[in-house]
Amino acid sequence: MDARHRDVLIAVIREYIDSAEPVGSRVLSKRWFPSLSPATIRNAMADLEEMGYLVQPHTSAGRVPTDQAYRFYVGSFPPAPPAKAGAPSDTLPTRRSGIDGFMERTSSHLSTVTRLTGLLLAPPLQHTTLARVELMPLEDDRALAVIVTDAGWVTARAVTLDPPLGADEVRAIGRELTRRFRGRTVQEVVEMESAPADPLDTLHTRARAVTEQIVALLRGRTLYVSGAINMLDHPEFWNIETTRELLRTLEQKERLADLMTALAGDEGLRVTIGEENPYAEMRECTLITSTYLYRNQVVGILGVVGPRRLPYPEVIAVVNETARHVTDALSRVRQDLYLPS
Repeated sequence: MDARHRDVLIAVIREYIDSAEPVGSRVLSKRWFPSLSPATIRNAMADLEEMGYLVQPHTSAGRVPTDQAYRFYVGSFPPAPPAKAGAPSDTLPTRRSGIDGFMERTSSHLSTVTRLTGLLLAPPLQHTTLARVELMPLEDDRALAVIVTDAGWVTARAVTLDPPLGADEVRAIGRELTRRFRGRTVQEVVEMESAPADPLDTLHTRARAVTEQIVALLRGRTLYVSGAINMLDHPEFWNIETTRELLRTLEQKERLADLMTALAGDEGLRVTIGEENPYAEMRECTLITSTYLYRNQVVGILGVVGPRRLPYPEVIAVVNETARHVTDALSRVRQDLYLPS
């Protein structure tokens, strides 16, 4: 690709990002290349179409970028620096009210600043020590399980009571779980409950379903999703079927957590464009992610998901800065917080 083709391609991408409309040669001539004739630009665009960088939705329409074009565009930026501890920014969330709240607000921050959907995968808890487990009765044979670690992480999830249990018994089970689990790491609790010393004790015979749900919660990882509704601001998702499938995928947090875990295998920033997404429902999307660190080890990943038509430099800068901020916040946690298993 020579300099003219490159300049025309970058101009098409930027124009399409701004307008969401197919880009014609006359627009490029007026706004980007006043010294070039529309015919010259059309020839360059035709060449780029043959190379696979542009596509023409209709015979009389302008052109739009392909995934290959966006990949070229992203590759034209200087490499983003890795997420390292640094001076915290005043515009980002603070860690004053607990780590779990900080993580949730960080996801919301990503969504608010970029006007996309913010994602944050919390670190694994295998080596985190538990402080207490509380069970609070809810209606319809359900209870709220609240798990607190000694580092201040709070995880709450509704569990099903099968068989149904009275309110006092639910609270008593919570106290017994705290007695057994306090001071143990998550990994120790998971191993202990996988092969209980006395499977016939009251806790396991009466509340086995509850303990199994709590152990499953401890095994998993928390994924925070913020601003899914922002997808409706982009014309790419005005088709109801496309949007329904995408929103359903965003609600399936286990699948998304698996995807984010896979992306976290590569330290640093990563841009996943269109067909590069493993889920068919997300192939109209771009996913921009960056890992964050604790004690120089990758422990989690955050990012945004939006249409392929993104202001890539700005969004990449926000994601990378947020990852650095989270790395810095975790570096000031005194306890052994999260270590990869």
